[in-house]
Amino acid sequence: MKTRLATIVLLAAYALSSHDGFAAPLSMQEAIAKVQRETSGKVLSAESKTQGHKTIYRIKVLTRDGQVKIVEVPAD
Repeated sequence: MKTRLATIVLLAAYALSSHDGFAAPLSMQEAIAKVQRETSGKVLSAESKTQGHKTIYRIKVLTRDGQVKIVEVPAD
């Protein structure tokens, strides 16, 4: 029973994942929010760039320990 429940939970998590092939592309605001959540930092700037047919958001963040990081987030 535990294995079955674990399998259901994993399948649900996979279905809700933004990295499956069917998710809508991230907007810049969504990418910024994601980076803020993951780094607990302050976003200093954000820009989008295109590499081939793919859009990538470059987000500059000031981390809690005072470091400036550039995080690249693919839109898809």
